[in-house]
Amino acid sequence: MPRCHYKSYKGIVSLARGLRRNQTPSEDMIWQLLRKKRISGYKFLRQHPLFYKIDGERIEFFIADFYCAGLKLVIEVDGPVHKKRGIYDSIRDSKLNNKGIMVVRILNEELADINYAISKLTQIISQRETEISCMQ
Repeated sequence: MPRCHYKSYKGIVSLARGLRRNQTPSEDMIWQLLRKKRISGYKFLRQHPLFYKIDGERIEFFIADFYCAGLKLVIEVDGPVHKKRGIYDSIRDSKLNNKGIMVVRILNEELADINYAISKLTQIISQRETEISCMQ
């Protein structure tokens, strides 16, 4: 997508919609578990833009695979491409952590066992629930 689309909120939302239409099989699997509050009772959004700096014409943002505002939790599904983007991902994670948003990464390989995936998601959500209640 041309860079000019990233200078406006409308362009960023359009990019996120495109990602929703073209999600990976792993993202679809997680979405089927999280949608409609199925696992935890918390609402998750998929391919949701999170803005962390708006400076004049430049907008710094991150499109989270899955985001829960109630828990301030991002769940990222990492495929092979993320092995080459470790530094980039860690910088993004750090920026979101500074805003109080926890980022959890799940590898595609972990999704081979659906019961393990459900257990891991339940554990992550429960842990974050505890952390959020302690902060209040």
